[in-house]
Amino acid sequence: MTINDNTATHSRPMEPIKLDNLLISFTTEFQRVWDTKNLRSSPAGFWRPAPPPDVLPGYFSLGDLAIPEFSNITGTSVAAVVREADSPSIDSTKGKALSRPANFEQVWKDSGSGAKTYASIWRPIPPEGYVALGLVCASDHEKPSVNSVRCVRMDLVAPATVGTSIWSDKGSGAKQNFSAWSIEPPIAEAGEICFSPGTFTGVQSHSRPSPHLASYALRIPITLQSNTAPAAPILSGFGSPSPIEPATVTQVARLPWFAVRDDMHPLEQLRSSPYYRLERADRYVLVGHEHNAGDQYRSVKWTAERAQNASLLQMFNRLTAIEFDRAWPIRTPGDNWAIRFSANLAKTFTHTETSPGGWRKFYPLEVVALAAKHSMVAVYQRQSEYRLLRADNTPVTFGIEYSDDESLYLSQYPSEKDAVITCPLPMASGHEQSEVSFGQDDIPALASKIVTVITDTAP
Repeated sequence: MTINDNTATHSRPMEPIKLDNLLISFTTEFQRVWDTKNLRSSPAGFWRPAPPPDVLPGYFSLGDLAIPEFSNITGTSVAAVVREADSPSIDSTKGKALSRPANFEQVWKDSGSGAKTYASIWRPIPPEGYVALGLVCASDHEKPSVNSVRCVRMDLVAPATVGTSIWSDKGSGAKQNFSAWSIEPPIAEAGEICFSPGTFTGVQSHSRPSPHLASYALRIPITLQSNTAPAAPILSGFGSPSPIEPATVTQVARLPWFAVRDDMHPLEQLRSSPYYRLERADRYVLVGHEHNAGDQYRSVKWTAERAQNASLLQMFNRLTAIEFDRAWPIRTPGDNWAIRFSANLAKTFTHTETSPGGWRKFYPLEVVALAAKHSMVAVYQRQSEYRLLRADNTPVTFGIEYSDDESLYLSQYPSEKDAVITCPLPMASGHEQSEVSFGQDDIPALASKIVTVITDTAP
């Protein structure tokens, strides 16, 4: 098998994505295996990722790329490449992350087409416990080298489905039929990213194959750094408390370049910002306070405004593609992702442990507290701000704020006094309002308490 050489400028590689003992990086350099210029069929080109050994030493392809045209894709397309990490798996029973194919199965060859050149397409047969993520091409009818591709350990991938049509040999005159299809990653679970390395699958038919044709995508966790959360405010006297406490960055999600939309070409993102930081900063905002100097309990009521804004959320998604309460991307016409992927932020990061509905609540929350005699009572709401930063710490766009019904905190001075906080449920048309109360037995001797507030979904 022969492959024509292409020369390209070597770019500095990104820090690889590490998943157990698997390292994942990306290359924009390819070698043409063959194209369909000599076939009586629609145009197509088949390319092999060629990570330069001086920049990405030891990296291998997971399969070839197919494009429905003859253009040179070096420098304009991207594919994931892999290598074995220097350290073994954290589970000694799992073995290496990568393996050579045990063999190859021929899927198609151009015999009968009358073409002046030869071509064939092969499916790697993985050893037990491993899977192949794409097909391999040859510019002859001989099996490819086992070093042309690597198979991945099964626990490091996720089942994928057949995506869109890339090419078929219809009209070529070849004795065998064949069609090439993209690989569509599954919807990612919370805290994960699933993505196709850029490879393709195919069948001996011109018809769309079953969507569940054996296909796989890489599956990586979204790295989440956690810091100490700010302590809830504690009243220390009868003076007016601060309306806003200082914010603290409590969690940082690290997102690879291909999962973020930015105001630049995707390949420029790979070069200039291979990773993005989505920071969450938490702070306490005063909902209301009351000094009850009398000898009787007194009920006080405040309105807690929502921090989130529907228009800003929509604009943030349009600019960055990131969703807080579901997986993304949500494909729309004109989307031009360099890598097919699905990403889903961790629920603890996005406040969606119970329900994602909080991101769609924009109406204010009524809060009622019962102030004990001769006491000061204050209710705070925890608010989170999310900022998306490039590798050079510049913001991609404005920040997004969030608050919900689960983040109300009560503080009282003196702390041993009785206190009650109630939060009326939002009223739906034709429904009566109800309350959830927390009395003396619910509030410890400490000056603050997390108060769980139950609401319905009525706006």
